[in-house]
Amino acid sequence: MITVTKTFLPPIEEYNKQVQRAWDNQWLTNRGELVLELEEKLKQYLKVSNIIITTNGTIPLQIALKLLGNGGEIITTPFSYVATTAAIVWENCTPVFVDIHPEYLTLDENKIEAAITDKTTAILATHVFGNPCQVEAIEAIAKKHNLKVIYDAAHCFGVTYKDKSIFDYGDVSTCSFHATKLFHTGEGGAMFTKDAALQHQLFYSHNFGHKTVLDFHGLGINGKISELQAAMGLAVFPYIETIVEERKKIVNFYNALLDFSRLDKIKIRENTEWNYSYYPVLLKNEATLLDIQARLLSENIIPRRYFNPSLNNLPYCKNVKMPISENISERVLCLPLYVGLKTEDLDKICKIINAK
Repeated sequence: MITVTKTFLPPIEEYNKQVQRAWDNQWLTNRGELVLELEEKLKQYLKVSNIIITTNGTIPLQIALKLLGNGGEIITTPFSYVATTAAIVWENCTPVFVDIHPEYLTLDENKIEAAITDKTTAILATHVFGNPCQVEAIEAIAKKHNLKVIYDAAHCFGVTYKDKSIFDYGDVSTCSFHATKLFHTGEGGAMFTKDAALQHQLFYSHNFGHKTVLDFHGLGINGKISELQAAMGLAVFPYIETIVEERKKIVNFYNALLDFSRLDKIKIRENTEWNYSYYPVLLKNEATLLDIQARLLSENIIPRRYFNPSLNNLPYCKNVKMPISENISERVLCLPLYVGLKTEDLDKICKIINAK
């Protein structure tokens, strides 16, 4: 079976070596030695000034919205994973959808201002498939209207824009270290900010609000990552460059063999160093997608419809029309992409898709 993705697993003895450290320390949670070491390694690798790693990739969104959303309207994208919208609703804010760019698939910055009201408090945009939003335009709009900017950068490990980490943009950026991601801790995530005061708030918010054992800065939740998760991250970390290079080879293979007279691919924003996190293709229509999907499935090849449905159609959201997002969500299909995917399998996938 060829799945859309496969978790990269380091040699078990290397993971066991890291787990043994936690055993020896008899310290499994509450920011032990392994968590602190992983944060430092990631900070250096990503070239960011601050990082707080968390137990999953959704809790950073919820914390950022709790601190910056203030129960208001949040301008957001309908084309993302459900966690983006769910976090807004979960934190008692109101998602206000703005349609996406038809080529980049990110929030269309030219449509944001028309959606702003006196209840708008923040913009939550997704760098879709690791493809950056138009961050300069979003920053200018936010500054003009006194709004906060949160980026769902779940797909963006290692991505740079104009030679700067994508995590350096916005008031808060978040990432996912889920098992399906390029870098992972099994389950996990991270949040980033350049603002020292906000960094302090993010930190205590992910640790129940603690100042000391018996004193509190304010409201918090449990977003801490465990030593066992950090052990996986430390075992995966030495392989990051290999993972990226292997995924790049697969992307180049698809680029060379697929028939782009019959389908399109995502347009990566200029000045971006991409991370090869996904390989989405855009088919002519949903009927074509379903036909290709069925033919792949018949050969035990399992692509995935990232992202369907368009989030404006979720049952707990006010239904508003988002023509571009709805159209894209009906005809976008992510192809298998992971370390270890064989050339003969890639060739088979491309022949099935290219067949008349």
